Amino acid sequence: MSKEYQNSNKTDFSVIGKSAPMIDGVPKVIGTAIYADDIKLPGMLYGKILRSPHAHARIVKIDTSRALALPGVKAIITGKDTPVKYGILPIGQDETALAVDKVIYVGQEVAALAAITEEIAEQAINLIDVEYELLPAYLNAEAAMAAKDVLIHNDRPGNIEKKYHHSFGDIEKAFAESDLVLEDDFKFPRITHAAMEPHCAVANYEANGKLTVWTSTQTPHYVHRGLAKALQMHPSKVRVIKPFVGGGFGGKSETFSCDVCSSLLSKLTGKPVKITFTREEVFYAHRGRPDQFVHIKLGMRKDGKITGVYVKTIQDGGAFCSYGVVTILYSGALIAALYDIDNIKFDGYRVVTNKPACGPMRGHGTVNVRYSFEVMMDRLAEGLGLDPAEVRLKNMLKPNTKTVNDLRVTSYGYKECVEKAMEHANWTEKHGKMPFGRGIGMGGSHYVSGAANSIVRGKMPHSNVSIKIDIDGGVSVFTGTAEIGQGTETVQAQIVAEELGLPLERVRVIAADSDITPVDLGSYSSRVTFMAGNAALFAARDVKNQLLRHAAEVLGESPEHLICKNERIYVEYDPERSVAFREALIAALEHGGTVIGKGAYTPPPESQGGRFKGAGVGPGVAYSYSASVADVSVDPETGQVRVNKIWVAHDCGRALNPLAVEGQVEGSVWMGLGQALQEEQIFTSEGLTLNPSLLEYKSPGAIESPEIETIIVESIDPEGPFGAKEAGEGSLAGVIPAIANAVYDAVGVWITSLPITPEKILKELNKKKTGKNL
Repeated sequence: MSKEYQNSNKTDFSVIGKSAPMIDGVPKVIGTAIYADDIKLPGMLYGKILRSPHAHARIVKIDTSRALALPGVKAIITGKDTPVKYGILPIGQDETALAVDKVIYVGQEVAALAAITEEIAEQAINLIDVEYELLPAYLNAEAAMAAKDVLIHNDRPGNIEKKYHHSFGDIEKAFAESDLVLEDDFKFPRITHAAMEPHCAVANYEANGKLTVWTSTQTPHYVHRGLAKALQMHPSKVRVIKPFVGGGFGGKSETFSCDVCSSLLSKLTGKPVKITFTREEVFYAHRGRPDQFVHIKLGMRKDGKITGVYVKTIQDGGAFCSYGVVTILYSGALIAALYDIDNIKFDGYRVVTNKPACGPMRGHGTVNVRYSFEVMMDRLAEGLGLDPAEVRLKNMLKPNTKTVNDLRVTSYGYKECVEKAMEHANWTEKHGKMPFGRGIGMGGSHYVSGAANSIVRGKMPHSNVSIKIDIDGGVSVFTGTAEIGQGTETVQAQIVAEELGLPLERVRVIAADSDITPVDLGSYSSRVTFMAGNAALFAARDVKNQLLRHAAEVLGESPEHLICKNERIYVEYDPERSVAFREALIAALEHGGTVIGKGAYTPPPESQGGRFKGAGVGPGVAYSYSASVADVSVDPETGQVRVNKIWVAHDCGRALNPLAVEGQVEGSVWMGLGQALQEEQIFTSEGLTLNPSLLEYKSPGAIESPEIETIIVESIDPEGPFGAKEAGEGSLAGVIPAIANAVYDAVGVWITSLPITPEKILKELNKKKTGKNL
């Protein structure tokens, strides 16, 4: 272990490892937290967006005269005002804030306006007249790939955004040496994040040419970059501030039309402009998990060892690239990081269609392939007469290894996760032994602790944190991370407090203001605890070293022999000799003024993957591991599934804040439960979303929540801050196949498409009974 990371072996903690409520929790609970839509500025205008009623059509003419004549309307913009293309990926700069010459999905932005009231804006937007010429629409990946003449984007033949073909080992030899090989097709519908807070932006363009935007975002740095490009402004003239955010789950990881349109309308009117999406608009903008087809072929020896896996997957990505290249690569790359598999072949296709764009959603890219894999694993185990949990134990990786596709695995607690889940769920006594209609199933999963390569290639650190301490003794932590409800500010405060030997209450966090805080790439890919946590640790260490030098002078001791604890600085080998933290701080202030420290984190080169095309997406700096067990009841008369209990054993490295880890695991269980049993975005044959509200888009409520038991497994990662790694996403992907495998254990049918509805269960039960479909 390098000196830089020598922190994970410490065990005598004061703040780390203690369950602490979120430091930003009180204002959220009592209702004083300020979200983007709560912001009101003097003279503020309200913006609305006109959206396309067609899935694919050429814009012949836009007439805004009737809307502009309505009293109270201050400005209208159309595609000619927003010609600059932008996008989150450098190779995916394919969207404009408003459609320029044609629309490519129902709900695409066509025009925007600002008015003195929201009601006038709503009335005016319906007075804009647009003439369209309809074009052929492709509403699924198969149709889009078959298109010859009229493409959605002219530079993408076959409407294919990207395709990747990866092969490691010898897959044909692996299947030939297997005792059982099974293959099947799986289908997954599009789903959405269902964050409570809709997207919202408030823009204020001032007379001095400075633009300030308050926006509900997970990635303020990327929005800063995106706005500067879309508006053709120097980045120093753009300020992005993230207020409180009411959930993201991946759905607020890019620059959205509300950011660009509110900014442009503010510039045109000289007034602040707010645009808040309705819930229906969120369904057009959300960038959720794509419709996906997965064909999987898996081989196994009779002792349970997996010999090889072939996966072909096609993602219906919708109209724009968004994170699509990353989504398809994650689907293939992470197959290798959970089990020890020497032979892997992957064919992945990301396809453009005439539907709203898909993007990142909790468990980005991995969830659907993981479902297919974990269900096939159980089917092979059954075919060979093996216990599926024991089969998982048979295929473990080892810590500190590299996978067949060059992913570097450091800590690896999956074995303990499976064993703990089996123990807590009483697996051996229950699996295959409960009455018909009751079953238990397991699913394994994992996820990156941040992507080892950033979206924008370069050598800039992925996270930067600075710390300031002045005469009041309060520790101000400046971070560019986005707190979106997952507890990132709390965990950074805990790390700093621990390193400086101070109580948590002494630390305050100033976050996500591009004019004040240093750059951080944002909250996605479960990167914040590991990357910003390390940056915070290094910044605290910088400050501590400055204070120790002054304390050493007071104590007549070498700084190397001093430690910080309980608001004092002690001689480690002689605790009777110490000075108060404040005394050392005053000495430091007298010698140079405000104490300032900084820390930065860049993933080590050895974590950044291999050299083949696409190898840069998938490597993480560390991986979390999870084993989930579901106990379900299935009514064979109605097909209704009730999840009675879910056990999740999650390897998070070290639990810096066990309360927060439990909260994140429970959140993953609920999202997994929704995808498993209910969630589906439904489209008409014309491309219109049929269920664009949280009444019609079904997701689990409190009454449907099973009992959840979280088992924290600590593998202590050698490079994580105090040994920590991911806890925000990894459990989700294991919950869904655990439910499917439990359904099989209960009534003996496999469901190969989500959600697992009563209709599908009854259809499979009838087929099993009569050999015929219902």
